[in-house]
Amino acid sequence: MILRLDRLQTELPPPSNPDPNGAAAVQELLGGKFGEMSTFMNYTYQSFNFRNRQGARPFYDLIASIAAEEFGHIELVSTAINTMLTGTADNDPTGRRGPGDGLAGVRDARNTHHYLAPGGAGAVVQDSMGHPWTGDNVFSSGDLIEDLTHNFFLETGARSGKLRVYEMVEHPAARALTGYLLVRGGVHQVAYARALENLTGANLMRLFPSPRIPTDRIPECQPHIRRGEHLKLYRFSPSDFLEIGAVFNGPHPETGEDLFVAEETHPEGALANDLPPQPSVFAPGPDPAEVREIADKLRSAAGLPRKVTGDVAN
Repeated sequence: MILRLDRLQTELPPPSNPDPNGAAAVQELLGGKFGEMSTFMNYTYQSFNFRNRQGARPFYDLIASIAAEEFGHIELVSTAINTMLTGTADNDPTGRRGPGDGLAGVRDARNTHHYLAPGGAGAVVQDSMGHPWTGDNVFSSGDLIEDLTHNFFLETGARSGKLRVYEMVEHPAARALTGYLLVRGGVHQVAYARALENLTGANLMRLFPSPRIPTDRIPECQPHIRRGEHLKLYRFSPSDFLEIGAVFNGPHPETGEDLFVAEETHPEGALANDLPPQPSVFAPGPDPAEVREIADKLRSAAGLPRKVTGDVAN
């Protein structure tokens, strides 16, 4: 099972200038063939289907731990998309505009599914062209060497896609997102290469850098590199998956620094921004004040404190 925390893995900026077409491009990082849905579901099903778990425990722990991190990456990409879509439907803060009146301004948006089907000015499980993500993207052969080789290839393609989106979209949320994912995806790429080397003796470290991504020259990567996020893996569990250090070790193929398993179970993360309602697309409804009034009454009846218990960045 996955223990969920009400935090993002890294800080994303609050909504600024809306960018619906940029959000459509970022969708590739969510629902594309090399997107976070693919990495999450590939590693998750490989961990579900893993046989001889005790006999190959370090490799199981590695795949399972990375799968847990990828769940948070889906959340992060979706949050960036939602941030970029905030305000695109031209909502009227006075509440005088009727439902749907603001949608005329987004009829030329590249992906109108963000507003129409399913809508809500929110992320959809699609790629940048509006094609739905499919389980056909999941590879789980049962053969450990085959799966690890596939995973290395998947992470390599994923990092190429992140760099392309970084260069295409200048929105602050997209740049913060891709800067973080380029660093963490690099860790996963190294992890699978190291696992294959430990299992077979094949020195995949000679393939690096692959692809040739200059993270040392990308400003949004620098805070994460300074914190050592390019060197460590997390277990995402307080007491399990203890054997990944038997596989994830040795020098980083590009910097020579030592790879290690983090003492902390997960990244410190950051609070998410409370994205404002978008009444024109009924998110969370045509009358957000009514929803809030009902929620306050329910909280009071349940004996909860008057102050909302959850935390947000803003």
